[in-house]
Amino acid sequence: MFAIARRRWSAQNGYREVLVVGLPLVASLGAATVMQFTDRIFLSRYSMDSIAAVVPAWTAWFTLLAFFFGICVYTNVFVAQYTGARQPGRVGAALWQGVYVALGAGLVMGACAFVAEPLFHMVGHPPNVAAQEATYFRILCLGAVFVLLMETFSCFYSGRGITRPVMVANMAGAALNIPLDYALIFGWGPFPELGIAGAAIASVCAAAFTAGLFGWWIFTRHNEKQYAVRSAWRPDRILLARLVRFGLPGGVEFFLEISAITFFIFIVGRIGTVELAASNIVFAVNTLGFLPMVGLHIAVSSLVGQAVGRGEPEDGAQATGSALHMALLWSLAMIAIYIFAPRVIMDWFRPIGTSDAEWAAIVSMGVVLLRFVALYCLFDTVAVIYFGALKGAGDILFVMRAIGTIAVFGLAIPAWLVLEVLHAGLIAAWIVVSVYVVLLGAAGWLRFRQGGWRSMRVIESAPVEEPSSGTPSG
Repeated sequence: MFAIARRRWSAQNGYREVLVVGLPLVASLGAATVMQFTDRIFLSRYSMDSIAAVVPAWTAWFTLLAFFFGICVYTNVFVAQYTGARQPGRVGAALWQGVYVALGAGLVMGACAFVAEPLFHMVGHPPNVAAQEATYFRILCLGAVFVLLMETFSCFYSGRGITRPVMVANMAGAALNIPLDYALIFGWGPFPELGIAGAAIASVCAAAFTAGLFGWWIFTRHNEKQYAVRSAWRPDRILLARLVRFGLPGGVEFFLEISAITFFIFIVGRIGTVELAASNIVFAVNTLGFLPMVGLHIAVSSLVGQAVGRGEPEDGAQATGSALHMALLWSLAMIAIYIFAPRVIMDWFRPIGTSDAEWAAIVSMGVVLLRFVALYCLFDTVAVIYFGALKGAGDILFVMRAIGTIAVFGLAIPAWLVLEVLHAGLIAAWIVVSVYVVLLGAAGWLRFRQGGWRSMRVIESAPVEEPSSGTPSG
C-alpha cells in the first residue's frame, strides 16, 4: 500500500501535483473559514440575537449572489482549458468577460439591498432578530461587487494552476478583516460599536482590499505580454456568450442549492431561537471542515480543465482520484473532532448573556446535530470532488440538473413536509439533510464513473488568432 502511495505521489497529477495546486487554495479557503469562524465567535459574544441573525442573513445574501457567483467563477474553467490548449492570449479575454459579468451582477446585487426589511419580516423570525438580519444583508448586498470581482480575478491564477497568489491575497484579506471585525463589532479606539453592522462592513472592506490586490498583480506589463490582460479588455460577444452559456447552468445550480439550504435554515428558525442558534452554530462548525475541501474542488476543476484542453482526459481522472484520497483523509480527521470533542467546539460560540440553562439546551442539541454531520461528511467529500471534476470538463448541465433536482426534491420539499406539515421536529429535519448529502455524493460518483465528461470541452475547437501585440499563440 505504501509503495502504491509513493508511486502516486510522484506521478503526473498525483498527490504532489494536486497538493501544489490545491494546498494554497486550501489555505486560501482556510483563511476564509477563519474569517467566518471568528466573525461568528465575535457576534456570539456580542449577543444571542446577533448569532441567531448572522447565518440566515448571510445565507440569504449568498443565495442571491450564488447565481452570478456561479457564472463568474466558471471563468476558472475557461482559463484552465485555454492554458491546456496552449492559447495563452485568450486567457486575458476570458478574464475580462468574467469581469463584465461581475460588474453587471454587482449592480443587481446592490439593488437587492432595498428588499432587506420586507424579506426578513416575511420569514417570521423574532422582530429583534429580523432587524439585525436586514442590516447585515443590506450592507453585504451593497458590497457584493467586490466579492464577485475578487473571485473572478482569482480565476486568472487558479485556472492556470498557479495558486499561491490566491492564498496570499486571501490571507491578506483575512489579516485585515479579523481585527477590523472586532473593532467595528465591539468598538475599539477610533472605531464605533456597530454590532452586526460592523461585521458586515468589515467583510466588505476585506473583499474590496483583496480585489484591489489581485488587480494590482494581474494587470502588469509582463502579464499583458503573455496573456493580453490589458489589450483584451473589449467585450468579446462570442466569448462572453460561451461564458454565459456554460456558466449559467453553474449559476442556476448554485442558486438552487443555496436556496434549498436557506429555506431549511429559515424554517428551522420558525421552531424557536434555541433550535435556530444550535443549527447555525453547527453549520458554522461544519464550515471549518467543508471550506478547505472547496480548495481541492477548485484544484481538481482546474487540473481536469487543463487535461481536457490538451486532449488528455486520463490525466484529469488521475487528478480526481488523487484529490479524493486527500479530501477523504481530511474528512476523517474532522469526523473525529465532531464525535470526540463537540462540546469544546460548541463552547467557542457561547453568546454573552446566555443563561446556563439556555446554553446547556443549545449545546445538548448541537452535540446531536454534529453527529449527523459526522455521518454524512464522507458523502459530502465525494460530492465536492466529483462535481468539481465534472465542472472542469464542462459537464455543467448535468451538474445543474443533478444538484438542482436533489436540492429541491431531496432537501427543500422534504424539510417543509417534516417541519411544517408533520411537525416532526429538528432531528427529523437533520435526517433529511443527511439523506440529501448522500444523494449528492451518489450522483457525482455515478456520473463521473460513466465517463462522458472525457469528450467534453468549453472552449472553441479551432485555434484563435492571437492579438497582434506580440502575444504568443502557443
